[in-house]
Order: sequence, then structure tokens, then C-alpha cells
Amino acid sequence: MSSPIDSLSWDDLRLIRAVATQGTLPGAGRALRLDHSTVFRRLRQAETATGLTFFERDRQRLVPTAAGAQITALALRLGEEIDAASLRMAGAEPGLEGEIRVTTNDSLLLHLLTPAFAGFRRRHPRIRLDVLIANQALNLSRRDADVAVRATDRPPDTLVGRKAARIAWALYGARGGDGGTEGDWVALGETMGALKVVRQAVERVPEAQLVYRVDSVLALAAAVEAGLGVGHLPCFVADARPGLRRLGAPEPDFATDLWLLTHADLRRAPRVRALLDDLAAAMAERRALIEGEEPQPDGP
Repeated sequence: MSSPIDSLSWDDLRLIRAVATQGTLPGAGRALRLDHSTVFRRLRQAETATGLTFFERDRQRLVPTAAGAQITALALRLGEEIDAASLRMAGAEPGLEGEIRVTTNDSLLLHLLTPAFAGFRRRHPRIRLDVLIANQALNLSRRDADVAVRATDRPPDTLVGRKAARIAWALYGARGGDGGTEGDWVALGETMGALKVVRQAVERVPEAQLVYRVDSVLALAAAVEAGLGVGHLPCFVADARPGLRRLGAPEPDFATDLWLLTHADLRRAPRVRALLDDLAAAMAERRALIEGEEPQPDGP
């Protein structure tokens, strides 16, 4: 006797897993790299094929029904085994070819990694790079990405890699200006509150003087440059912008490590090892910029 699950393929289960873990169709689409309308259509097809409803809406999120919870549990179990096998097979792949998916944030990508990627591609033209910009950590165990380049003092225990440099932060203002209305400050938003520099801004700067917050380092640099106020920025970002001037020496309490990370099963894959070695060399060449050794503070 057939059961509803006989109508589902692994692609269906993977889609159901993504909807359950992300909670929204757009979120599942980003995880699967599909348009959210495609996710909606395929989910409805799976529900029609089985005669079951897998999700119901609770405010802004989709939550599994009783049947959906059972299918999700199965998809998670199968997914763990398939992902683990995929990692082991990927780690054993020979040759310097294929695709590497890299996750990082926009400021690291723009100011440090893009030139390094260009050099890597010239040396390894048979390797394709797929870069995902995300401030949150992606799950390398599920192959959301193969390599993560992150600013963190606590890399996940599930990942291996190397520390490439120590990212320095200093206080900056607009060059040729007074940094906005006297005493005004700008800072990163609450979604980046895990950073020590964000906590410092909230705890030490009077609320009336903290006039602008934004969830992007690049946008924060633009705000300082536009004269909205003074603010702390990574030296590798701010020192590359001629419209900014450093107002003090780098502050050691705000520094974070720059890590090049991958999953343990991928670290011996030739293409991944080649990229990690290449990035480590590129970051070493720019260590003085990253660690804030230049320029000297301009003063008031």
C-alpha cells in the first residue's frame, strides 16, 4: 500500500526543510536560490500530490502542521545524512576545478576580498566563485557555503581554518568638516549589537547625541563622510576613503579577528585549500591596512 510520502522526491523534502527552517517563502527561496514564487508553486504541488497541508500561517511566519512536522523531521534526518555524505565526497574531489561558494559581509568583500578573488581567478581559471553576502553565519555543514570569511573572536567549533589578521577599529570624522553638529555620533544598528563597538556606542554616548544608526559598515562609513557625526569604523574601510580622517589611534578593545573558515571535510579539497591559501597570502599583504598601522591620526 502506498503512502503520501511515496509521492515526494528529495527535492520536495529539501524544499519543505527550507520552508520549515526559514519560516517564510522568501527565506526558503534565498536558502535554495529559487524565486519565492517557485517555492510557493512547488510547495503547493507537493501538498496536492500527497493530499496533505504542510504549513499554516501564524502572523508573519509559516509553521508546520502536524503532518508538516513529521515530514520536516524526516527531511532534517535525511538532509543531515545527505549533507554529510556530500561534504565527504566534495572533500575527496580531485583537481583544481569546480565551484566554491563563499560567504562574507559586504565591507570585507568590497575592500579586501574582491581584488583577492580576481587574482585567484587568474591563477585558477577553472574554479568558479559564488559569493553570498550575509552578516549572519551560514550553515557550512549543510553546504550553504564552502568557505566563510568572517570577523569574529569566536569561530564556530564545527569549522576549521586560520586567523588571517586582527581587524582594527578607530574613531573617524569627515575630512575638512567638524563631523556634523558638535557632539553628534553615528553607530551600527541593534542587529549588529554583538560587536563590542556597538555596545560601547549605546552605553557611553548619551542618547540625544546618538543621532544615526544603520545596519551596514559601508553605510556607516558613508554617514560619517557625509558629516552626520563621528563614529567608529574598521580601519581597512575608513582609511581607504579620502573623505574620512582618523581622530584617534585604533582602540584595542574593539578589534576582532579575521578568520578564513571551512568545514573539516572540505579542508583537504584541492580547490578549497587553494582558495584558503590564496586568501591568507592576500590578507598578509594587506595586514598593515587591516590592523590599522597607517595612517597616523590627523588630530582635531
